[in-house]
Amino acid sequence: MREISLVAFLQAQNCTTLPSSWRHPDARTDTYSPEYYQHIARVLESGKFDMGFFDDRLAMPDMYAGDHAETVKNGIRCVKLDPVACMMTMAAATTHLGLGATCSTTYFNPFHVARQFQTVDLMTKGRAAWNVVTSVNDNEARNMGFESHTAHDLRYDQADEFMQIVLGHWDTWEDDAIVADKANNLYAHPDKVHRLDFKGQYMNSRGPFTVPRTPQGHPVVIQAGASARGKEFSARWGELIFVSPRDFDAAKDEYAALKAGAAAAGRDPDSMKVANLFYPIVAETKAEAEDKRAAYDKLSTEMDQLSLLSEGLNFDFASKEMDEAFTDDEIDGIQGMQALRDRVTSTGIKNPTVRDFMTITRRGLLHDGNTVVGDAKDVADDMERWFHEPACDGFVIGPTHQPGAFEDFVKFVVPELQKRGIYRKEYTGSTLRDHLGLQKPDIGAWRTNYDAAE
Repeated sequence: MREISLVAFLQAQNCTTLPSSWRHPDARTDTYSPEYYQHIARVLESGKFDMGFFDDRLAMPDMYAGDHAETVKNGIRCVKLDPVACMMTMAAATTHLGLGATCSTTYFNPFHVARQFQTVDLMTKGRAAWNVVTSVNDNEARNMGFESHTAHDLRYDQADEFMQIVLGHWDTWEDDAIVADKANNLYAHPDKVHRLDFKGQYMNSRGPFTVPRTPQGHPVVIQAGASARGKEFSARWGELIFVSPRDFDAAKDEYAALKAGAAAAGRDPDSMKVANLFYPIVAETKAEAEDKRAAYDKLSTEMDQLSLLSEGLNFDFASKEMDEAFTDDEIDGIQGMQALRDRVTSTGIKNPTVRDFMTITRRGLLHDGNTVVGDAKDVADDMERWFHEPACDGFVIGPTHQPGAFEDFVKFVVPELQKRGIYRKEYTGSTLRDHLGLQKPDIGAWRTNYDAAE
């Protein structure tokens, strides 16, 4: 029977994905302590979540005015820890919860990423996932020793080769390669450990790889590309796709398009799970939940939004007046998150102003289509509708603050979903693929699909 998947949207930083969350009266401030992440992990595992997932960027959002002062003063994601290290503290406190982290194909080496995440998968007994990103802006580039960020589509072209190397290395050890036969001095069968010898247009990697296969084969591959090129990339490689549709109808269309894209890439559409970003604000009663949202809305500042728009779009919003229109060249030249740009231009405003960008992308105020406010029944009704239509296979739960938002969701919503028979009461497997209903990948299956897509 099909069941909802739940992923917790985490940040290894001083706030959630919502920059004002640290100002919440109930938000913990020890966000750089192991106890903080381990507490969240235990809450999520008690709620039978599939996974806790860490988003990441390689720079604090200091694009606005070219200065980090406002970012640090206002606490706008200014602390950014290594997400893999943080999730390993969570792994030590849990036995079933899946754990995912973000790592960039633009600024890391594919052999390193393959080795790191396959090792994490072994150390967690098959609970790991890698979120594949191509990074966002010039400040990340400068932190990593480059003057500017690579052009949008070229980043994805390079990422295709990156994926071939990572998946190729993950496939070079056969499942039964290791025998550890001490009596006959045979540790592993040489003919079951292969060299990759990959030579591409942008990248090369020889091997042999140094980490054997894991209980789930290899980590689950997460993708969240929202541009046309990003969706093409997801269709080829993504096993768990994160999306952020503006409303229910858009979610249905995107879900169908993603599944069709997987089929066109030679894949079984059921080998791809789609999870929608979802901000539930839940309490004992709807009135209490509405009060919670009203209180949260007061925490957000104009600087929060200007800073994150500058970061996401790779454009300094301090360079324009609030009601000054963007020129066509400025719009076309945005090389950051093009889906965010397109969300504004698709409204029909030919030359939007800074104020237009702020008004149309005001997600931080929790008033768009993926926010629901109410009691347990209200939230569960909305989730069930999206799940059954179908508009998704699951949800990425974004918290207004931590750990309280997750505690409220587990206390109120999880029992309601379980009562309706659309969410697990107990874990029935040990690996992340078990939780998500994804099959252990056959060695080389990705290669067949990729060749078919070519």
